[in-house]
Amino acid sequence: MILSDEQSNTIAKVGRASSALSILGVATIILTFSFSKNFRNPMHRLMFINSFYNLFDFIATMISVSGPDAGDASALCRFQAFSLQMFPIADVFWTLVMAYDVFLIVFYRYDAEDLRRLEIKFIVIITTLVFVPAFVFLFIGTPEKGPLYGSEAIWCSISPEWMLFRIVFYYGPVWLLIFFAMILYCLVGFQVFKLRRKFNIEQSDHIQLSSITTKENESDRRASNTSQAEEASLHGKSGNILESQEEPVIFVPRVNHQQTAVSFRHYILMPLIFFLVLLSTWVAPTINRVSAFVRQEQSSYPLLIAVVATGSLRGFWNGVVFITIGMKGRKRNEKIGK
Repeated sequence: MILSDEQSNTIAKVGRASSALSILGVATIILTFSFSKNFRNPMHRLMFINSFYNLFDFIATMISVSGPDAGDASALCRFQAFSLQMFPIADVFWTLVMAYDVFLIVFYRYDAEDLRRLEIKFIVIITTLVFVPAFVFLFIGTPEKGPLYGSEAIWCSISPEWMLFRIVFYYGPVWLLIFFAMILYCLVGFQVFKLRRKFNIEQSDHIQLSSITTKENESDRRASNTSQAEEASLHGKSGNILESQEEPVIFVPRVNHQQTAVSFRHYILMPLIFFLVLLSTWVAPTINRVSAFVRQEQSSYPLLIAVVATGSLRGFWNGVVFITIGMKGRKRNEKIGK
């Protein structure tokens, strides 16, 4: 699609404004996690790690139409295309990891230390999976189609001449990962519903993960004095629960003779909202790509505006989710502390 100068300028302004807000959201997540102990649970950690991937994503969208204007062979265009191939897909991978962690928590009673041990594996696997194709694509091109990375109307990415590659290595993996995440959240949703009904805790912010009582648990419980039991039930025990010591929990048996409880807000609601934000940002780009494929390069200008606005604003909404839910947990802890 050939854009007028006015249309190109509008796209650039919208995309850069959205990107600036997203970079602000990313900075908020990084700084808040670094300096506040109230934002340190495993889901916060995953959002913190993902923020560094997001940062490069939004730097690339901030370049906007300057990439295509510089030309396909320019370093700016190639950097933008490489970044937009690698980091948005990494974002979807991290969203799937969050869903997987929630699944492990609810079904397999993983605690904070269990989840932390998985982080380095996730970093290595995700970085490898998204870096290798993005890097290799820098060297692919033919005389007939030109370089694989090239100009589009709104930025540089996989060029329209390489449509099959775009589907197989971009939109295909993205929606496959989103589909897997949806399955995990559906399984978790059914399990949470069953647990809440079973233990009659519809109004509680915490979910019991097991009703198993062992002789070892009972012996330990009887051996504790009244004040220790109250402290344990309110603050938990280091290494055996998913919450920080400042947050109240329901103290329940775990299958390996430990105890665990889960904050619905921090461990299920926050990653679920994070997933919904990501899902919403991929609707407009996918519709635009399908439309371009069907109508042969005749993209809609309003749809292009929607793509740069929603896709580039994801980091801002992530920051809002991170702060809003975290602050509610902090206020709840402060009330209990009083």
